[in-house]
Amino acid sequence: MAKLKHPVAEANETSPFGSLSPDEFYAHHSVSHGSEFITSKKGNLKLFTQWWTPQHSAPLRGVVCVVHGYTGESSWFVQLTAVHVAKHGFAVCAIDHMGHGYSEGLIAHLPDINVVVDDCISFFNGFRARYAPDLPAFLYAESLGGAIALLISLRRDGIVPERRFDGVVLNGAMCGISDKFKPPWPLEHFLSIAAFLVPTWSVVPTRGSLPNVSFKVEWKRKLALASPRRPMIRPRAATAQELMRLSRELQGRFDEVDIPFLIVHGGDDIVCDPACAEELYHRAASKDKTLRIYPGMWHQLAGETDEDVELVFGEVVDWLLARSERAEAAEGG
Repeated sequence: MAKLKHPVAEANETSPFGSLSPDEFYAHHSVSHGSEFITSKKGNLKLFTQWWTPQHSAPLRGVVCVVHGYTGESSWFVQLTAVHVAKHGFAVCAIDHMGHGYSEGLIAHLPDINVVVDDCISFFNGFRARYAPDLPAFLYAESLGGAIALLISLRRDGIVPERRFDGVVLNGAMCGISDKFKPPWPLEHFLSIAAFLVPTWSVVPTRGSLPNVSFKVEWKRKLALASPRRPMIRPRAATAQELMRLSRELQGRFDEVDIPFLIVHGGDDIVCDPACAEELYHRAASKDKTLRIYPGMWHQLAGETDEDVELVFGEVVDWLLARSERAEAAEGG
């Protein structure tokens, strides 16, 4: 099918929809949109979920389940990528993690990533069963979402074989936290004490705000900051400790990763270290694995120039289309 332009090209510095209303935006891109709240398994929180499906009558090519990053949400930049993928024939769904976006919970507080993994698996399984139970399914994940997606792929308990994923796209994945963005010494060494005594305290300093070091194009940086649901607080002590623990856990389990994957990562990413993504690529047991490090690009690849956005997300769409065709052929054979 013809390659379609990423919708971020039509956004402006105040709205991901540009001059359109959300409904006009969906109609313009020929996608249908739906949303609902679900209840988390732990904590009884209401979690916001949404999905996008192509309006054309051609059969669906597969399902793509989206996992956003820390302080992110499914309704801003990530939504534009979700619509872009949906336009190419996929049913796409996403969930706001607790304390993020429209979901309930203490703002930007993730003291236990395993709870987030459970919520994602529960929602993704339900979506797949409802919309496309027999089609190939993939994870698309950004930043911290990449670590969550890898944990989903590594989970075996409670995952029936037909609910395992056929591949994962890791965009700027948090396979490890860059030394340039870790809490400065000596706070890193006393983090466990702070997390125990005042777990929700927004005290952990970083070396720059996430939007300012993630989005290279200035108007896209302004758009990121314009989201009314983007928290602008310092990381909470227990959350920072959990993110560092998660990085160590994943790096110890790279050899267990056997799912097909595509890594797309900015070469100048100072938030999630591209060297850690390269280590995952070399150590993973996956037989189908692709590594694309883009020199000069930053953490948020949708925040690059239009030309570079088309390069990166063109490769993402091509990879998903090829693997969906391969999965269907294997099923048919």
